[in-house]
Amino acid sequence: MSQTDITLDSPALEATGGKTIRLDAFVGQPLVVYFYPRDNTPGCTKEGEAFRDHHDAFAELGCRIVGVSRDSLASHEKFARKYDFPFPLIADPEETLCRHFDVIKEKNMYGKKVMGIERSTFLFDADGRLVREWRKVRVPGHVEEVLEAVRALD
Repeated sequence: MSQTDITLDSPALEATGGKTIRLDAFVGQPLVVYFYPRDNTPGCTKEGEAFRDHHDAFAELGCRIVGVSRDSLASHEKFARKYDFPFPLIADPEETLCRHFDVIKEKNMYGKKVMGIERSTFLFDADGRLVREWRKVRVPGHVEEVLEAVRALD
């Protein structure tokens, strides 16, 4: 899948905070969409905390953040509440967004091949165009790199 194939066109999906979210509703402002494998795992928690800790800096630039995984809405609500995430987490158990963004990949878990989310982040400009994507994300320093990319949009 090429970068031009990824758009903000999406169905309405349930998210934390009692929201139903369509990604194209964010056109008019920069948007970070980050995909993570699972709620309450060490790497996913660290990534969410990093986006939380830098949330004000993103907000000052007019940029919104949305997290996505295949976990249930109930799991997302607990995860977001436990770590005080100020941005919505979209529940995608049917893998609608995951497949649109091509983040479902074969992974090796304890010697067994499974299909799961490859940690990935996508940055859209205010016109809804994908301007950067990060695949196979390593958490340390990642959010700071995304923030610098948002700053470079101006």
